[in-house]
Amino acid sequence: MQISPSILACDFANLESELKTVANADWAHVDVMDAHFVPNLTLGLPIVEALARVSPIPLDCHLMIDDPDRWAPMYAEAGASSVTFHIEAAHDPASLARNLRALGVRAGMALKPGTAFAPYADLLPELDMVLVMTVEPGFGGQSFMADQMPKVREVRQAVARFGGEVWVQVDGGVSAATIEACAEAGADVFVAGSAVFGAESAAAAVDQLRGLAARHSSHG
Repeated sequence: MQISPSILACDFANLESELKTVANADWAHVDVMDAHFVPNLTLGLPIVEALARVSPIPLDCHLMIDDPDRWAPMYAEAGASSVTFHIEAAHDPASLARNLRALGVRAGMALKPGTAFAPYADLLPELDMVLVMTVEPGFGGQSFMADQMPKVREVRQAVARFGGEVWVQVDGGVSAATIEACAEAGADVFVAGSAVFGAESAAAAVDQLRGLAARHSSHG
Protein backbone atom coordinates (compact mmCIF):
# COMPACT_ATOMS: atom_id res chain seq x y z
CA MET A 1 0.00 0.00 0.00
CA GLN A 2 1.64 3.18 -1.22
CA ILE A 3 0.77 6.76 -0.35
CA SER A 4 1.48 9.55 -2.85
CA PRO A 5 0.70 12.96 -1.29
CA SER A 6 -0.37 15.54 -3.88
CA ILE A 7 1.71 18.69 -3.67
CA LEU A 8 -1.19 20.56 -5.28
CA ALA A 9 -2.46 20.91 -1.70
CA CYS A 10 0.77 22.16 -0.15
CA ASP A 11 2.28 25.64 0.28
CA PHE A 12 3.79 26.48 -3.12
CA ALA A 13 6.06 29.10 -1.54
CA ASN A 14 7.76 26.38 0.52
CA LEU A 15 7.79 23.30 -1.68
CA GLU A 16 11.07 21.88 -0.39
CA SER A 17 10.10 22.11 3.28
CA GLU A 18 6.62 20.75 2.51
CA LEU A 19 8.13 17.71 0.78
CA LYS A 20 10.28 17.03 3.82
CA THR A 21 7.13 16.77 5.97
CA VAL A 22 6.05 13.75 3.90
CA ALA A 23 9.42 12.00 3.68
CA ASN A 24 7.70 8.87 5.06
CA ALA A 25 5.43 8.70 2.00
CA ASP A 26 6.22 6.52 -1.01
CA TRP A 27 5.91 9.17 -3.70
CA ALA A 28 5.32 12.89 -4.16
CA HIS A 29 2.41 13.30 -6.59
CA VAL A 30 2.98 16.23 -8.94
CA ASP A 31 -0.08 17.47 -10.83
CA VAL A 32 0.91 19.07 -14.11
CA MET A 33 -1.97 21.00 -15.75
CA ASP A 34 -1.81 23.05 -18.93
CA ALA A 35 -5.09 25.03 -18.94
CA HIS A 36 -6.04 23.18 -22.15
CA PHE A 37 -6.72 19.55 -21.27
CA VAL A 38 -8.09 20.77 -17.93
CA PRO A 39 -9.26 24.28 -16.98
CA ASN A 40 -6.41 24.94 -14.59
CA LEU A 41 -2.72 25.83 -14.83
CA THR A 42 -0.26 24.53 -12.26
CA LEU A 43 3.43 23.83 -12.82
CA GLY A 44 5.73 22.46 -15.48
CA LEU A 45 9.18 21.19 -16.34
CA PRO A 46 11.37 23.76 -14.49
CA ILE A 47 9.53 23.12 -11.22
CA VAL A 48 9.76 19.34 -11.66
CA GLU A 49 13.49 19.64 -12.29
CA ALA A 50 13.88 21.70 -9.12
CA LEU A 51 11.72 19.32 -7.06
CA ALA A 52 13.70 16.31 -8.27
CA ARG A 53 16.87 17.87 -6.86
CA VAL A 54 15.47 18.29 -3.34
CA SER A 55 12.67 15.75 -2.87
CA PRO A 56 13.34 13.03 -0.27
CA ILE A 57 10.96 10.71 -2.18
CA PRO A 58 10.54 9.95 -5.90
CA LEU A 59 8.27 12.11 -8.03
CA ASP A 60 5.03 10.71 -9.45
CA CYS A 61 4.06 13.12 -12.25
CA HIS A 62 0.42 13.13 -13.37
CA LEU A 63 0.21 14.95 -16.69
CA MET A 64 -3.19 16.52 -17.26
CA ILE A 65 -2.02 18.03 -20.52
CA ASP A 66 -2.58 17.95 -24.26
CA ASP A 67 -0.05 16.14 -26.47
CA PRO A 68 1.58 13.95 -23.80
CA ASP A 69 3.26 12.03 -26.64
CA ARG A 70 5.51 15.06 -27.05
CA TRP A 71 5.80 16.27 -23.48
CA ALA A 72 5.75 13.20 -21.22
CA PRO A 73 9.30 12.01 -22.06
CA MET A 74 10.61 15.43 -21.04
CA TYR A 75 9.21 14.89 -17.54
CA ALA A 76 11.13 11.62 -17.35
CA GLU A 77 14.28 13.48 -18.37
CA ALA A 78 13.49 16.22 -15.82
CA GLY A 79 13.76 13.72 -12.97
CA ALA A 80 10.34 12.14 -12.46
CA SER A 81 10.40 8.45 -11.50
CA SER A 82 6.83 7.77 -12.67
CA VAL A 83 5.01 9.59 -15.46
CA THR A 84 1.27 9.18 -16.01
CA PHE A 85 -0.45 10.42 -19.16
CA HIS A 86 -4.17 10.68 -19.85
CA ILE A 87 -5.45 8.16 -22.35
CA GLU A 88 -7.93 10.77 -23.61
CA ALA A 89 -5.02 12.98 -24.77
CA ALA A 90 -2.50 10.42 -26.03
CA HIS A 91 -2.19 9.81 -29.78
CA ASP A 92 -0.18 6.58 -29.60
CA PRO A 93 -0.34 5.37 -25.98
CA ALA A 94 1.56 2.12 -26.55
CA SER A 95 4.53 3.90 -28.12
CA LEU A 96 4.42 6.60 -25.46
CA ALA A 97 4.49 4.03 -22.66
CA ARG A 98 7.42 2.26 -24.32
CA ASN A 99 9.27 5.56 -24.69
CA LEU A 100 8.79 6.34 -21.01
CA ARG A 101 10.01 2.90 -19.94
CA ALA A 102 13.03 3.23 -22.24
CA LEU A 103 13.91 6.39 -20.29
CA GLY A 104 13.91 4.35 -17.07
CA VAL A 105 10.65 5.57 -15.53
CA ARG A 106 7.36 3.90 -14.70
CA ALA A 107 4.65 4.47 -17.31
CA GLY A 108 1.11 5.16 -16.13
CA MET A 109 -2.21 5.58 -17.92
CA ALA A 110 -4.92 7.80 -16.38
CA LEU A 111 -8.67 7.56 -16.96
CA LYS A 112 -11.12 10.41 -16.36
CA PRO A 113 -14.34 9.40 -14.52
CA GLY A 114 -16.32 9.25 -17.76
CA THR A 115 -13.74 7.13 -19.61
CA ALA A 116 -14.27 3.38 -19.72
CA PHE A 117 -11.30 1.09 -19.05
CA ALA A 118 -12.29 -1.87 -21.23
CA PRO A 119 -11.25 -0.33 -24.59
CA TYR A 120 -7.72 0.11 -23.23
CA ALA A 121 -7.27 -3.14 -21.32
CA ASP A 122 -4.98 -4.49 -24.03
CA LEU A 123 -2.46 -1.76 -23.13
CA LEU A 124 -1.72 -3.36 -19.74
CA PRO A 125 1.46 -5.14 -20.94
CA GLU A 126 2.91 -1.72 -21.82
CA LEU A 127 2.05 -0.12 -18.46
CA ASP A 128 3.31 -0.03 -14.88
CA MET A 129 0.25 1.71 -13.44
CA VAL A 130 -3.37 2.58 -14.20
CA LEU A 131 -4.78 5.70 -12.53
CA VAL A 132 -8.53 5.76 -11.99
CA MET A 133 -9.58 9.35 -11.32
CA THR A 134 -12.09 9.61 -8.47
CA VAL A 135 -12.83 13.27 -9.27
CA GLU A 136 -12.92 15.20 -12.53
CA PRO A 137 -9.31 16.24 -13.17
CA GLY A 138 -8.43 19.91 -12.90
CA PHE A 139 -8.80 21.03 -9.30
CA GLY A 140 -7.89 19.76 -5.84
CA GLY A 141 -10.26 19.49 -2.90
CA GLN A 142 -13.16 17.92 -4.79
CA SER A 143 -15.57 15.33 -3.38
CA PHE A 144 -14.75 11.66 -3.83
CA MET A 145 -16.74 9.82 -6.53
CA ALA A 146 -17.66 6.44 -5.05
CA ASP A 147 -19.22 5.44 -8.37
CA GLN A 148 -15.68 4.91 -9.71
CA MET A 149 -15.08 1.88 -7.45
CA PRO A 150 -16.47 -0.61 -10.01
CA LYS A 151 -13.88 0.68 -12.48
CA VAL A 152 -11.12 0.16 -9.90
CA ARG A 153 -12.34 -3.44 -9.45
CA GLU A 154 -12.43 -3.91 -13.22
CA VAL A 155 -8.83 -2.73 -13.56
CA ARG A 156 -7.67 -4.93 -10.68
CA GLN A 157 -9.35 -7.97 -12.20
CA ALA A 158 -7.79 -7.26 -15.59
CA VAL A 159 -4.36 -6.93 -13.96
CA ALA A 160 -4.90 -10.29 -12.23
CA ARG A 161 -5.75 -11.90 -15.57
CA PHE A 162 -2.80 -10.28 -17.29
CA GLY A 163 -0.49 -11.39 -14.48
CA GLY A 164 1.80 -8.38 -14.59
CA GLU A 165 3.01 -6.10 -11.83
CA VAL A 166 0.69 -3.22 -12.68
CA TRP A 167 -0.23 -0.86 -9.86
CA VAL A 168 -3.76 0.56 -9.55
CA GLN A 169 -3.82 4.18 -8.39
CA VAL A 170 -6.74 6.33 -7.24
CA ASP A 171 -6.65 10.12 -7.17
CA GLY A 172 -9.31 12.54 -5.97
CA GLY A 173 -11.02 13.01 -2.63
CA VAL A 174 -8.96 10.25 -1.01
CA SER A 175 -9.05 10.59 2.78
CA ALA A 176 -9.37 8.53 5.94
CA ALA A 177 -13.10 8.34 5.19
CA THR A 178 -12.72 7.03 1.62
CA ILE A 179 -9.43 5.14 1.40
CA GLU A 180 -10.90 1.90 2.77
CA ALA A 181 -13.38 1.65 -0.11
CA CYS A 182 -10.54 2.24 -2.58
CA ALA A 183 -8.38 -0.48 -1.02
CA GLU A 184 -11.28 -2.92 -0.92
CA ALA A 185 -11.90 -2.27 -4.63
CA GLY A 186 -8.31 -3.16 -5.44
CA ALA A 187 -6.29 0.07 -5.43
CA ASP A 188 -2.77 -0.09 -4.06
CA VAL A 189 -1.46 3.45 -4.69
CA PHE A 190 -3.39 6.34 -3.14
CA VAL A 191 -3.06 10.02 -4.00
CA ALA A 192 -4.14 12.30 -1.15
CA GLY A 193 -3.78 16.07 -1.12
CA SER A 194 -5.69 18.05 1.48
CA ALA A 195 -6.08 14.92 3.65
CA VAL A 196 -2.29 15.00 4.10
CA PHE A 197 -1.17 18.60 3.79
CA GLY A 198 -4.27 19.90 5.54
CA ALA A 199 -3.67 17.67 8.56
CA GLU A 200 -2.02 18.82 11.77
CA SER A 201 0.83 16.42 11.01
CA ALA A 202 1.34 15.47 7.37
CA ALA A 203 3.61 12.56 8.33
CA ALA A 204 1.04 11.17 10.77
CA ALA A 205 -1.66 11.46 8.10
CA VAL A 206 0.49 9.44 5.68
CA ASP A 207 0.96 6.70 8.28
CA GLN A 208 -2.76 6.67 9.11
CA LEU A 209 -3.81 6.41 5.48
CA ARG A 210 -1.31 3.63 4.77
CA GLY A 211 -2.53 1.68 7.79
CA LEU A 212 -6.19 2.02 6.82
CA ALA A 213 -5.43 0.90 3.27
CA ALA A 214 -3.40 -2.10 4.40
CA ARG A 215 -6.16 -3.30 6.71
CA HIS A 216 -8.74 -3.17 3.94
CA SER A 217 -6.69 -4.33 0.98
CA SER A 218 -8.45 -6.76 -1.33
CA HIS A 219 -5.20 -8.33 -2.49
CA GLY A 220 -1.70 -9.28 -1.24
